[in-house]
Amino acid sequence: MSTPPASRGRNLAKTVPGLLVSAFFLWYTFKNISFAQIRALRVVSPLWIIGILLFTAGSYTLRCVRWTVMMRSTGAKFGVCARVLMTSLAANNILPLRIGDIMRVFTYAGDLGASPSVILSTVILEKLLDIFVLVLLFVAFMGPGVSPHSRQLAETMLGVSTVGLLVLLVGARALEAGFRKLFARLPQNAKLAKIENWLLLAVGCIRQIGVAGSLLLLVQSFVIWGCEGMIFVSAAHAIGLVTDPVGPWQAVSVANLSYLIPSSPGAIGTFEWAVKTSLMSHGALEAPSALFGLALHAWLLISVTGAGGIIFLVHRARIHNHKPLLQEIETLPDELPLE
Repeated sequence: MSTPPASRGRNLAKTVPGLLVSAFFLWYTFKNISFAQIRALRVVSPLWIIGILLFTAGSYTLRCVRWTVMMRSTGAKFGVCARVLMTSLAANNILPLRIGDIMRVFTYAGDLGASPSVILSTVILEKLLDIFVLVLLFVAFMGPGVSPHSRQLAETMLGVSTVGLLVLLVGARALEAGFRKLFARLPQNAKLAKIENWLLLAVGCIRQIGVAGSLLLLVQSFVIWGCEGMIFVSAAHAIGLVTDPVGPWQAVSVANLSYLIPSSPGAIGTFEWAVKTSLMSHGALEAPSALFGLALHAWLLISVTGAGGIIFLVHRARIHNHKPLLQEIETLPDELPLE
């Protein structure tokens, strides 16, 4: 089935701006780097490759465990949560507009046995936890070359993410009661009833996590990003990158926060720029810093997208699903369902 011209035009309008942003950041990051410097990149300590492999596996396994904890109230099992999460991460790397997260909420709601609103609440909580830890790392390890504007932005993001987490995790019961009172005062109609149902289901899911569960999620988030940081540390040792001990930790925070900048799927260009500027602020040279970011980003994209893609294809083959992926995406609802 061919795609109508109007649909193709909309798809181009969605993807071209991001591609242009990525192209600019790639040019800006590598404009002073010669082909000879690229060819000079070598693995000088192969043993550290084991660290890259182990910490990559650990980071993404723990992400699956963390999301399973968030989804515990729905009864979703680890195997299903891991499959859906890895598939969504792979889709985010190759499709625009974070389609993988949208698919996690809508396309796989039936697989998870949960309403889209409940899944959405866990996705929001997941993002808040990640941003909180990443900004905390940035503030803790920012180099002397960081501008006052960047410091202020980081401190603001840390404050916002902290408040957001406290509201969700500690104030969920109060939020639930507040939403009920608010909607009781509003005119009764189907659309408002739908929104009320979504909000109450979402807040109810967070409330059921409880204080102990919230602390567990926070600890898991620190361990996840500790593993991610060790990927950067292992890679730096593997290629003999000269930087101070905290350089890779600054890089992991800024590189992953760069996903917030609208660009192509996988944050191509913005990731490399973020890694280069972070490492240079901690004494690393320009060319090795940029090439380190490029090589590490390639590894993360290939490993995560490859793992998620294999899991996706194996599951489709097992259930004999032959529906094209793009058709599944096109069937995503235009509005929030009632449940």
